[in-house]
Amino acid sequence: MSAEMYKEYILQHYRRPRNHGTLEDADIIHEDDNPLCGDRVRVAVKIEDDRIADIRFQGKGCAISQASASIMTDKVKGKTLDEVKAIDTEEVLGWLRIPVSPMRVKCAMLGVKVLQAGIHQLEREQAESN
Repeated sequence: MSAEMYKEYILQHYRRPRNHGTLEDADIIHEDDNPLCGDRVRVAVKIEDDRIADIRFQGKGCAISQASASIMTDKVKGKTLDEVKAIDTEEVLGWLRIPVSPMRVKCAMLGVKVLQAGIHQLEREQAESN
């Protein structure tokens, strides 16, 4: 694939994001932003058998942050919470299929970081209630 096709892949996810919106009866709802650029992502997750059964996101920001969040929602469905917590920068950048400058890595990682923080928050709440 050419670089232009990869750029179009990002723009498709930005213009028509997958799994965008709200989720009724979510087990996780978490939101955060990138204060350096103002990008914002909110995720809502339904968990069944320690796996992500469904996920939705809402947000605003640059094409990289919003496309990355859209791609992430497709990639994490069916994964265990431990598998999601293990997702790293290299994996996310691989999903994007385009070079991302060091200044834009935080944009690319925002959706995953929000999801991982939401998982950690859920686990803390569960541990405190036991």
